[in-house]
Amino acid sequence: MEFDPAFVNIMISTILISLIAFIGVFALSLNENLLKKILLALVSLSAGALMGGAFIHLLPESVESSGPESVMFVLVGFVIFFVVEKVLFWRHCHDGKCDVHTFRYMNLIGDAIHNFIDGLILAVSFVVSVTLGISATIAIAFHEIPQEIGDFGVLVYGGYTRKKALMLNFIIALTAVLGGVVGYLVSSQVEEVVGFLLPLAAGGFIYIAATDLVPEIKKVVDVKKSIITLLVFVGGIALMWLTKLLFGG
Repeated sequence: MEFDPAFVNIMISTILISLIAFIGVFALSLNENLLKKILLALVSLSAGALMGGAFIHLLPESVESSGPESVMFVLVGFVIFFVVEKVLFWRHCHDGKCDVHTFRYMNLIGDAIHNFIDGLILAVSFVVSVTLGISATIAIAFHEIPQEIGDFGVLVYGGYTRKKALMLNFIIALTAVLGGVVGYLVSSQVEEVVGFLLPLAAGGFIYIAATDLVPEIKKVVDVKKSIITLLVFVGGIALMWLTKLLFGG
């Protein structure tokens, strides 16, 4: 029985992305100050990689496959990610106190949908080309590392033991694999879907980078640290450009 190479690549990439959930174990072993420095660097690198992935890979491929009008769907993707984030992470607080036990469930649900969407993006990217798939995998991976550390912390703070939090985080991360399968089935059946999902994914990448990550970088006031974060941010963009040069397409 032979499998489509694109499907194999999708499975490998989504499983690798899911395994990032175990990064929480590594984070626990680090000194708190060192962890903060690493997270800041990862956030900067992630922001650059997502921006680079959107403008260097996803958007050009979208225009090439579906024409200039497809760029309009970038705005649609941006708005969709905004609405999803607002709805999924909305929680009611009374008198300044929030129910962390309720929030941990909201966090799991939100993370599951987020990972599912990541799987869709990876599937569509690999169906178009290996180069696009690799660049999307790198961009998502750099974003997932700091996010998974944060998610793990939320679950522990919400009352789960570290072992249970780790396993739940991994199980939820596996929804990326499900998203990959669904994305492959849809994109292989309806070619027009690819041209629609690529700019949507680009809009999502831009939204995450511009609203979640860049604001964190802007909080740095120290001149030396600001220069370093800027260089790392540009390095993330350069990494996406290098991926295009190395793998073509």
